[in-house]
Amino acid sequence: MEVLNKINKNFKRVDNRILEQFKGIPVANIDDVMGRMCAISSQIKAVNEGNMVGNAFTIRVGAGDNLFFHAALDLVKPGDIVLIDAGGYEDRAITGEIMISYIKKLGAKGIVIDGAIRDVESLSKLKNFMVYAKSQTPNGPFKNGPGYINFPISIGGVLVSPGDIVVGDQDGIIVIKPSEVKDVLKKALKIKENEDKLLKRIEKDANYDRPWLQDKLIEIGAEYIEEK
Repeated sequence: MEVLNKINKNFKRVDNRILEQFKGIPVANIDDVMGRMCAISSQIKAVNEGNMVGNAFTIRVGAGDNLFFHAALDLVKPGDIVLIDAGGYEDRAITGEIMISYIKKLGAKGIVIDGAIRDVESLSKLKNFMVYAKSQTPNGPFKNGPGYINFPISIGGVLVSPGDIVVGDQDGIIVIKPSEVKDVLKKALKIKENEDKLLKRIEKDANYDRPWLQDKLIEIGAEYIEEK
């Protein structure tokens, strides 16, 4: 899709009441109900501690260039999570403390960059706002383009469209299509409920039942050996 140097000023966002229901659900639980293969690449890591839930605001930039991130600053809305496809380029930072502090002030919930950032010491201390990036470097960005805003991008090996639901914690990031949100939410809440019960049982009785384990070991032909 050829969309270079185009800016989509608006897109449909998921109702905040739906987003709120994802708070407190580990990304691992969500990924489990989505086939255990939907997380953004583990190369893109959290810089600070916390979690995030919000609408995907998507940006594609040239390698080491942040012109279109600057253009996006006028369009970010409360509840957005900014995802920047920088092509995985690691030798020039796309952004740092100033621009990230600004979108946080606008009400954004986080930023995810398939590329590099700088000012990591300051960003690592941010609260109530998550920062993810592939790497860090003091080299600053160019401002020449090309790029585009709020069209589908690929970030960390995952296709993301504006308005997708983005959930992140210390384990990583998952992206959910709005059409799948109700089913994913229902199943993820059930997994979390079951895991909470299991953890309580382990703490109380040191009991961790795995009724499937022996059948699986038999299926693959595992043998127990007792050395004398």
